[in-house]
Amino acid sequence: MIGNSALDEMADGAGGVKPHWRSLLSAMFSLGSETLAQRAHLLDQSFEEEGITAILPGERAVNWRCDPIPLPLAAAEFAALEFGLAQRADLLNLILADLYGPRTLLAEGLLPPDLVYGNPAFLRPCRRVDGQHRNRVLSFYAADLLRGSDGAWRVLADRTDQGQGLAYALENRRILGRVVPELFQFQRIRQLRPFLDIISETLQALAPDDDAAVALLSGGHADPMWFEHVLLSRELSINLVESGDLTLRNGQVFLKTLRGLRRIGVLLRRKDGDQVDSLELASGVGVPGLLEAIRAGSLRMANNPGSALAEAPALAAFLPSLARRLLSEDLRVASQATLWLGEGAVVRTVLRDLEGWVIRPATDGDSIPVVPMMLSARERADLAAGIAAMPAAYAASMAPTPSVAPCAGPHGLEARPVALRMFLCFDGTRWRAFPGGLARALSDEDALAGRLPRNALSKDVWVLAEESSATQGVLGVITPILAIRRTAGDLPSRVADNFYWLGRYLERLEEAARLQRAMIARILRPLPSARELAEMQVLMASLSSAGMINPEENTVLGVGMLASTVTRAFRANGRMRRVLGHVSRQVDQLRDRLTGEMHTVLTRSLRDLGEAMRKLPFDSDASALESASHLTTEILAFAATVAGLVAENMVRGGGRLFLDFGRRTERAQAIVTELADVLDQPDAASQPGRVEAGLRLALELRDSMITYRGRYLAVLQPAPALDLILADEGNPRGLAFQLATLRDLLREIVEDGDTLVMAMEPLLQEAQDIVQEVIRSPEQMSTAARLPPRLRALSRAIGAMAERVSRRYFTLLPIARSLGVENRPRRGAA
Repeated sequence: MIGNSALDEMADGAGGVKPHWRSLLSAMFSLGSETLAQRAHLLDQSFEEEGITAILPGERAVNWRCDPIPLPLAAAEFAALEFGLAQRADLLNLILADLYGPRTLLAEGLLPPDLVYGNPAFLRPCRRVDGQHRNRVLSFYAADLLRGSDGAWRVLADRTDQGQGLAYALENRRILGRVVPELFQFQRIRQLRPFLDIISETLQALAPDDDAAVALLSGGHADPMWFEHVLLSRELSINLVESGDLTLRNGQVFLKTLRGLRRIGVLLRRKDGDQVDSLELASGVGVPGLLEAIRAGSLRMANNPGSALAEAPALAAFLPSLARRLLSEDLRVASQATLWLGEGAVVRTVLRDLEGWVIRPATDGDSIPVVPMMLSARERADLAAGIAAMPAAYAASMAPTPSVAPCAGPHGLEARPVALRMFLCFDGTRWRAFPGGLARALSDEDALAGRLPRNALSKDVWVLAEESSATQGVLGVITPILAIRRTAGDLPSRVADNFYWLGRYLERLEEAARLQRAMIARILRPLPSARELAEMQVLMASLSSAGMINPEENTVLGVGMLASTVTRAFRANGRMRRVLGHVSRQVDQLRDRLTGEMHTVLTRSLRDLGEAMRKLPFDSDASALESASHLTTEILAFAATVAGLVAENMVRGGGRLFLDFGRRTERAQAIVTELADVLDQPDAASQPGRVEAGLRLALELRDSMITYRGRYLAVLQPAPALDLILADEGNPRGLAFQLATLRDLLREIVEDGDTLVMAMEPLLQEAQDIVQEVIRSPEQMSTAARLPPRLRALSRAIGAMAERVSRRYFTLLPIARSLGVENRPRRGAA
C-alpha cells in the first residue's frame, strides 16, 4: 500500500510542483531539516503537555501527534470537494429519512432488507423521530477520503453519526501556528473560526423556543473522545452535559443546576445513538423519555440518534443508483469501488482475487478494514472461509493506491499516504464545509477507515483562499441583549459535584503526604527513641484512619516492616497512588471548566507525580524511604500550587466555591480524626507524658508548632494546644477556621436563615466547648485523654453536614432503569 514513493500530493503531473505547494516548500527549506526536526519535537511536547495527550497518569496513553508539514488544498479543489460532499450529505439525509419513514427504498427493492433490519445501528424507536423536522435527519456530516494515483478523490467512509475529529483539527491548527509560525507567513489560508460560528448559529436556529438552551451530550470523561467534547463545548459556548444531568418534566428536557432546572432545547449528540434513552432503547442507559421529547418537538437532536445506520460500509455499493433515483444525478464524488457480498456472483468475483480487495463487515462503520494482501496464506484462507459461510455479512472495496505527501521523519522528509476527513454543517439552507480538515499520515499498520485511532500522526489541512475571495459571514440571527449576571446559578450540579470531590481528594492527598512525611522522618532516624516508636504507632493509626494503609497493617511492629508498609502506599495499587488517580480523574472531568493554564499545570504536575511514584525503588531501604520523603515534599508543593491557582485564577463562586467547600470539609474531618488518634493511646489518662507527646505530634501535623512556640514558648499544655488546633479561627490549619469558612461558603449559595447555615453553628460551638472543658478542668491531661469519642462524634457530624449539602445540590433525580439492570452508585458521581 505504501510502495509509491513519488510525492503525488505535490506533483502537478508534468514533473513540476503544484502552485499551492511552492510557497510552503520555500518556507520549509528556509527553516532547514535540523530546525524542522526540532519543531517536530516541540509539537510532540506541546501535544503531550496541553493537547490531546494530556491525560490521566496511569491511563492508556493517547499518542496523537501533529506533523509540522501541513497538507494544503487549492481553493478550486476544496470547492469541488465541498460541492460533491454536499450532494452526498443530501443523498444520505434522504435515505435516512426514508428508512425511518415510509421505507419506499425497501419496498422498491433498491436496498436489501439485510442492510437495514440486520444492522444494529437501525433503531426502530427512532422512526419519525424528528417531529416537525422529520426530513432533516442530518445536520452534520463528515467523510473520509483518499486521493488515488489518478489524482481523483474518493470517499472511503461516510460519517453520518457524530463526525468525530473536528476538535483534533482545531488543536492541530492552534499548536502548529504557535510552534512553527514561519510556515504561516505570506500564506492566504482560510480561517477556521467562521465555521464554528456557523455551527453555533445552526444549533441556535434548531431551538424550538427562544428560552431553550443548547448543550453537548457526552458519554463522560471515560469516552475516548472526551477531549473533543470539552473543546467543542468550550468553543461553541454551550453546556457540556451527560445523561445523568438531564431530566424530563411535562415532555420537556431540563438540566439540573444549582439554582434549579434549566430548559434544554437542542442537544449536539456526541455519544452513541442507542444510549440516549434508557426506556425505549435496548442499551438501558440514557435519559428516560428523551425520544418522546424529540417526537413531540420540544427537543431537537443533531444528529438523529439513528443516523449511524448510513455508515454501513455496504451502503456505498448502492449509492450510485440511489443518487439517480432520489436526486436524478450521478455522484460528484464517488466512493471507493465497493461491493456487497450478499449476491452469489459478486462473492465469487471477490474470492477469486481476494488480495485485490479490502474486506469490512457490511453494517459496522466503525470496524477496522481487513487487508488480505497483508495477511498470511492461512489467515487469507480463514477469511475466505468466513466470507463463503456468511457472504451477506461482508462488504468488499477495491484496495486503494493512495497518493503520498511529505512528512517530517527522524531522517528528513518521508513520503507517506494521507487520508483526509472533511466536515460539513447544514446551515438551514445549504451544506457548508469546514475550511480545513483532519489529515492522517498512514503507516503500514494504520487502518484506512473505522474509528479515529488513539495513536496517529496527523496533519493540519490548509485551504488556500482565492485572491479575490471575500470573507463570508454567518447567517444573521437576532441575539437578545444579555443582562449582567455575577452568580453561578447555572452551574450544572454534576460539575459542582466534581469540583467538590476535586477539593476533597486534593486535601486527602495533602493530608496523607503530611502523615507519610512525619512517619518516614522517624523511620529514617538511626535509633528511634521509645517516644518516637510510640509516635510511629500513632501515625500508623492515623494513616489507617485516612485510608492510606490497610487496617490490618496498623499493628505492624519493627522499623523494617513499617518502612515496607509506608512505601507500599506509593506503588501500583497503593493507597497514595489511588488518591492521585482520583485527583487526576476529577481534573479530567473538569477540563471544560478549567483555564488552559490551570489545566496544563495540574496535568503536568500529576503526570510528574505519577511517574515519580512509578520509579520509586521496590526495596524498603533508606534510599527508597528518602525518595518517598522527597515525593511527599513534591506533593505538598503541588497542593500549595493548586491553592495559589485557585485563589488567583478562579472567579469567586461557582466551581471555586464548591472546590473550596470540599477542601475545607475534608480538612475539618482530618483534623478531628487525627487529633482523636494521637490522644487515643493506652493508659493515656494515667500517663500524662503520652498525652503531651500526642499533642506535640498533633501540632506538627497541623503545621502549627512554630505558632505555638511563638505564643507560649516551650511549655506544652493541653488547653493552649487544643485552642490552637480546634478553636482559633485565625489558624488556617485549625478546625475553627475550616468550620467558619464552610459557614461563609454556604451563605453564598443559600438564603439567610437556611437550615444548612444554621447547622454550622453547633459544630463551631462544639469545638469551643471542647477547649473550654479542658481549660476548666484541674486535670487537663486526663481530660484531654478522654476526648477521642467526642472528637470522633464531631467528625461524624461534619460528615453529616456535608452529606446534606450533597443531597441538596449534587444528587440528581433517580434515573428510570429497565428491570434487571443493576444500578450501583459511585462515590463522587452525581
